[in-house]
Order: sequence, then C-alpha cells, then structure tokens
Amino acid sequence: PPPEVTINYRHGLPVITLTLPTRSERCRFTVKPMVTTVGAFLQDVQREDKGIERAEVFATDGSKVSDATLMEVLLMNDFKLVVNNTAYSVSPPAKEMLSSEHATEMEDIKSLVHRLFVALHLEDHQIRKERELLQKLDHLKEELLPLEQMKARIMDRADAKTSRLLWVGLALMSTQGGALAWLTWWVYSWDIMEPVTYFITYGSAMAFYAYFVLTKQDYIYPDAKDRQFLHYFYQKSKKQHFNVERYNKLKEDLAEAEECLRRLRQPLHLRLPIQEINDKD
Repeated sequence: PPPEVTINYRHGLPVITLTLPTRSERCRFTVKPMVTTVGAFLQDVQREDKGIERAEVFATDGSKVSDATLMEVLLMNDFKLVVNNTAYSVSPPAKEMLSSEHATEMEDIKSLVHRLFVALHLEDHQIRKERELLQKLDHLKEELLPLEQMKARIMDRADAKTSRLLWVGLALMSTQGGALAWLTWWVYSWDIMEPVTYFITYGSAMAFYAYFVLTKQDYIYPDAKDRQFLHYFYQKSKKQHFNVERYNKLKEDLAEAEECLRRLRQPLHLRLPIQEINDKD
C-alpha cells in the first residue's frame, strides 16, 4: 500500500498528499513554501477534516516544530506529522535544482518585470509625490507669512533698541572722559585724580569679569551686542505673543519639504538630463 503521507513537486510547488482519518480518503494540499507556515498548513488540514482534533509536526529528534516555521524550512529535512493519535514519518524528496541557464533566465525575467513596473508606475508616483510636497510647501508658507511679518517688526524694534543702548554707552563713556579731564586740569591735580582713575579702571575690569562669570563668554563687543539683541527680541516676542518655538518648527518643516522636493527632482530620480531638469525648475 502507498505511504500515508507523500510529498511531490508539481509546477515547482510541493504537493502533500495524506489520508483523512474520518473519510479514509486521500487529499492533496498544495503549499507555497516561501509563504505558508506550518501552522497555516495544519489549519488547512483540520478545516478539510473536522474530525481531526490534534495536528502537530515534530522533528526526527522529537522536538516540536513551531507553527511560525515556514514550510520551506520544514521540507528541508525529514519530520513526523501527528494526526490525532497517529504519527506519520515523512521524507520530503530532494527538490530539483534549477540549471544555471534556467536560473539566469528567471533572473532576467524578474529584472524585466521590475523595470516594466518602474516604467509604468514611477512617473505617476513622482508626480503624485511632487504634488503633495508642493501643497505642503504652500500650506507652510501661508502659515509662515504672518509670523514672518511679525518677526520682522520685532527684529526692527529690537535692533533699534540695541542701537540706542550702544549710543547711550558711547555717550556715558564720553561724559566720563570729559568729567575726568575737567577734574584733572581745572578742579584738582593729577596727583589727586590718579588713584580715582585707577579704581575706575579696576572697577571696569571687575565688571568685565562678572560678565564672564554670568554668561560664560568673553566680553567681545559683537557678541555682547548679539546677546542684548536676543534679550530684547525674546522680550518683545513674549509681549506680542510671538511663538518662537512654533516658528522654528515651521521653518524646519519648510526646509525639510524643500530638500525632499529637490531630491525628488534630481535627474537620477526623474531619469531626465540635467538641462531638462533646470528648464523645468
């Protein structure tokens, strides 16, 4: 009599034939080894014969094969199929290897199918993606327009206030120099004013050192001016309810969308010469 479980390959797919215990008839199950799992195969067997209460697969050493194992892995070695209380020893036949010429032809066909798919769908995908990015850019620019206007006004006021502070500092230093000169040549003598100028110089050095302690930066005029400008800018932004974090987030999203659009329009992606891309832009 024929064995209870046999495996044959037809059209490149394994066909497992076994006897259903309830109806005592042979039934064929064609599986896709790279997709079908052991659990899916056993479920198909149980659906075919409702009288099967137990269906499991074990390796030759007695260890249970997981339901998540692919049939391709299972069919590489011998195994045991347990249906209810009956165990069947199964020896899968060796799968015929494709000849090198046949394998090369299959790879050529796969490559041709891939190129056809790209040729048919890539352009539509590029156009759809470009349209989405352009819509996103328009939406971001609309959101940024009022924020840009508000930011420009705040920056103008902060810059004007910073410039006034610089001119005030220059005026105070000029006044100090004039006062020291007046006290030295018209009121007192240099012998009296020399210690005064020394302590003024020492006090200025202490002020610069205190600036470094508080800000962890050297007192360099351009850096100090930028720091004061940012102080006035954030102060004005808070008063006028300008959301700096939201503005920065929108600017980052805009830059990211522009970069994606630039990469999408590269000649390598659109399969166009560089000159044609430049004309399109």
